[in-house]
Amino acid sequence: MPRNSLSPKAVHKGRTHVGPPQAGQLISVPRRAGNGDGKGLRERKKARMRQQIIDASIRLFRERGYENTRIDDIVGTLEISQPTFFRYFPTKDAVLRDVGLIGFASAKERLEEELSRDISTAERLHEKYQIHAQKLEKDQALWRAVVLSGVMDPVRSPEVRQADEIASNLLEELLRDGQKRGDVTRAFPVSHLAEFLQGLSITVIRRWAVDFPRPHSLSERLHSAVEFFLRAAQP
Repeated sequence: MPRNSLSPKAVHKGRTHVGPPQAGQLISVPRRAGNGDGKGLRERKKARMRQQIIDASIRLFRERGYENTRIDDIVGTLEISQPTFFRYFPTKDAVLRDVGLIGFASAKERLEEELSRDISTAERLHEKYQIHAQKLEKDQALWRAVVLSGVMDPVRSPEVRQADEIASNLLEELLRDGQKRGDVTRAFPVSHLAEFLQGLSITVIRRWAVDFPRPHSLSERLHSAVEFFLRAAQP
């Protein structure tokens, strides 16, 4: 089965950086005479403003919490007007879609890496989800905002739906390989098995992000979730 690659549109039409811009990160556009140069300059300014809005929003979400951050707070920090903000994002929720899509891209890379290794399906899944958990645990405040915003619902967003489909296809490929190895049941289609595991992991991540029912370790819960799935999926 051919592997899908996440197109730039699936991650974001533009930049994918979450933190403050790094030196040399902006791509320099060759100067051109006439309208071409003016157009290039405008595009660079728009890209910088978009990233500044993302950076300021994320900083406030971390410091104040998603619920307590208003668009007024974001524009006030940047000293821009609300109409300027709305030229780039229809809501404060939309700012977080970039972050969530980066998470999908990271999951895709991890699945591709695991597929390239000659290890058992159990080892592949445990490593994938443990690395994912460790990344999320480093910035729980930000991922809490992503969860509370609801922007990563594939039903609401075609971009998210496309990214989710790519990740699902790769997970199916991993489980299909497990069936060939004889360590994953053939009693269910791989599409169903992938759906079960994704649903389980997403529920665990959402509950962890908002400390429900109380603060707990995401790494431990995801380990248990994967172990539960593997026992259920034994041949």
